[in-house]
Amino acid sequence: MIYTATCLFGLEAALGQSIDALGYKRTETMDGRVTFEGDVAAAARASVNLRYAERVYLTLGSFEAVTFDEVFEGVKALPLEDVIGKRDAFPVKGHSIKSRLFSVPDLQRIIKKAAATRLGAAYGLATLPEDGVKYQLEFFLFKDRLTLMIDLSGEGLHKRGYRPERVTAPLRETLAAECVRISRPRDDVLFRDPFCGSGTLAIEAAMMMKNIAPGSARRHAAEEFPIFPEKLWREAREEAKAAERKTLFRAFASDIDPECVRIARESARRAGVEDMIDFAVMDARDVTTGGVRGTIVTNPPYGERLMTVKEAEWLYREIGKSFSSLGRWQMYILTSHEKFGDFFGRRADKVKKLYNGMIPCYLYEYFKN
Repeated sequence: MIYTATCLFGLEAALGQSIDALGYKRTETMDGRVTFEGDVAAAARASVNLRYAERVYLTLGSFEAVTFDEVFEGVKALPLEDVIGKRDAFPVKGHSIKSRLFSVPDLQRIIKKAAATRLGAAYGLATLPEDGVKYQLEFFLFKDRLTLMIDLSGEGLHKRGYRPERVTAPLRETLAAECVRISRPRDDVLFRDPFCGSGTLAIEAAMMMKNIAPGSARRHAAEEFPIFPEKLWREAREEAKAAERKTLFRAFASDIDPECVRIARESARRAGVEDMIDFAVMDARDVTTGGVRGTIVTNPPYGERLMTVKEAEWLYREIGKSFSSLGRWQMYILTSHEKFGDFFGRRADKVKKLYNGMIPCYLYEYFKN
């Protein structure tokens, strides 16, 4: 079987390494997606374990298409009945990039018609009821090559299940995991987030250090698909649970907003890592080393949804002054401000471009004072 895992731009390398770690062979990597080969169990194992993926898809087929007739015939030739039952629903959505066929609504309509034609012929039905299991078909037309896939995730995989739906200016969990990975968390180094918000960075760090599979506590769309029986999902979760490890890792998460701290503490409890994180209401300017080794990994307000840009720039100056007292602590600061270093008062040792959803961001990395 061929699978495709999608990710935020900039996370392809981390996602690819995670796929390698599961023992699957990567066949293609491009911006925002990695394609790999796997057996039927790969659907469950990838969905449960991939920390940096936004979604996992089963690839049904791929073909060249520069006319709508070629789209219709290409889809109609795919053995959709091997996956989709006679009563199942199969809505269509997708994207067209750098292709001669660019009208997404027209592509949706033609792919839907071709799929209905194929399934109707396979099941001997003039009209398909579509009142059964939902199979979300998704097409990706790139440089005149159309790939048709089935979404195995349902809700995006960044939704681990531990965070409330309504959180102001949330940091995507997958992006938080990448920031944590880059910071190289260790048992003997305190992980500190002085702008914790809903606690995502500290929670993702604790889950990573304990090796908690990010998708183990949530449901996935493909759990309803007969081709991926319940036994595979049970085994994937059992395997993930057995791989969890003991750790001495500690995190300290604080925020000036008491409500944020309350939400963060509850999220950590739902994630199963509340015993690894200390929470406090605190002004970020009051951070001290406390005589221990530490690393700051944080996501201060951008001036996008919280604060104005001018207010954010003032804040950057303030934390630049206070963080200068932290000695040899390393710092990883994520913001969308392209000139953060000018206001922070220090030139970053490294800057990595990432995306929080569709917002371009920069991870400013400071290795030493």
